[in-house]
Amino acid sequence: MSPLDPIVVATALLVAGVVASVVPLVPGGAVSTLGVAYYWLATGDPGPLALFGLVAVGVCTVAVDLLEGAISARIGGASVRTTAVAAVAAVGLLFVLGPLGALLGVVGAVFLSEYLRHGDARRGARTAAVTAVGMLASAAMQVLLTASMLVGFLLAVWL
Repeated sequence: MSPLDPIVVATALLVAGVVASVVPLVPGGAVSTLGVAYYWLATGDPGPLALFGLVAVGVCTVAVDLLEGAISARIGGASVRTTAVAAVAAVGLLFVLGPLGALLGVVGAVFLSEYLRHGDARRGARTAAVTAVGMLASAAMQVLLTASMLVGFLLAVWL
């Protein structure tokens, strides 16, 4: 059995990173960065500037992934406690309903927690809506960042 060409492995990891960007708890940016690092270790390419740029985008993508729920909830006005409760609900429902469960868990937990905190359904709904929009925007941002890593990698390798 012959080993796979490094470009095939790296490209597969970068494509997997784009797909993983929309799956909760799977760090798409880290998977994409792994593809770039593997190729660099196997071939010495891309050069230092391209390598630094691609890794920097990967690190930013991981940061967006890790902080998206908390930032979205905080922007919507949720408390730190609400953010923690939402994170637990997201993980719990992720295993029951998949990615939709994670989104519903966060939105439901934010609404309920903020409603109980303030006694105002409208305020709880607004905070939950801002959180949901922020999470969806974060997923879109992660797809764009990992897709840009894929394109940038291919350009750096082929040009």
